[in-house]
Amino acid sequence: MTAQEKITIIEGPPPTFEAATEPWLFGLVEGPTPSRVALCRLRTLNGPALVERCFRAWQNQQTAALEFRSEDGLTQQARIVAARWADLEDGQVLLLWVGLDESDIEVQIEVEDDLDDDADDLDPDPGT
Repeated sequence: MTAQEKITIIEGPPPTFEAATEPWLFGLVEGPTPSRVALCRLRTLNGPALVERCFRAWQNQQTAALEFRSEDGLTQQARIVAARWADLEDGQVLLLWVGLDESDIEVQIEVEDDLDDDADDLDPDPGT
């Protein structure tokens, strides 16, 4: 891939990928290997140019990729299947939907502590 077909994260922590379940996304990741679509939100200084870079690659029947360093410092790539940018009060954000191989997906489940507090209020023996 040439640099024009790649968006590289040059500083900061590894990106966070959120499960994307919108129905329109499923047709974008069909292929020989099972993959899922995930949403990645990135702060940027030039969202329109980055989205345009993806559009140009797709128009030329090429792929666009997100290049980043994983937590262990290795360079990784994820295929960009859709891109959009938004202007927020804090600056611009780039929304990238990427195709991830199922073998690369790690699920993290966060549980709020409020649930534990509610369990303490329950009477363990409601018959007494």
